[in-house]
Amino acid sequence: MIREILDAKDKRLRGKSKTVAVIDKKVQTLIKDLKDTLVVQNDPDGIGLAAPQIGKNIMIFVMKPGKEIKTVINPEVVFISKKKEQAQDDQKKNIMEGCLSLPHFYGNIKRSQKIKIKFLDEKGQAHIQTFNGLDAQIVQHEIDHLNGRLFIDELIKQKKPLFEYKNGEWEEVEL
Repeated sequence: MIREILDAKDKRLRGKSKTVAVIDKKVQTLIKDLKDTLVVQNDPDGIGLAAPQIGKNIMIFVMKPGKEIKTVINPEVVFISKKKEQAQDDQKKNIMEGCLSLPHFYGNIKRSQKIKIKFLDEKGQAHIQTFNGLDAQIVQHEIDHLNGRLFIDELIKQKKPLFEYKNGEWEEVEL
């Protein structure tokens, strides 16, 4: 079922998510709802969605950097590179980070370009996986959601401006 994505002002996005104890039918339904909600996002397109964004403060997110959607449950960071850079696309152009809870607003965030996490998939299988570049940025963004943080918190921390994309133009806005 397609769910409503919470607006960035919603206090539920600031709560710390709880660990998933058992992957039961209720959790499976939530994962399906996350996937259904993510794939219909087209203004802007979505590449990641965390459970808190649909009002459930539990440690689950889905990501779709390519064609397939990956489910991540109870992520634990095993390693994260110290050097931070802005993610780039295939043409080496910087990618502005945005959020479905704050559509059409973006920022030039520098994040670690390599992260290794331990997590469960939707079948309960344990994985340890390393993510690089844009995938690493998505993972960090979604883990932030699970910890009650938004990308604008990172913009403020890095003293970077927020931009709104409106009518084909970038406009700097006040944070």
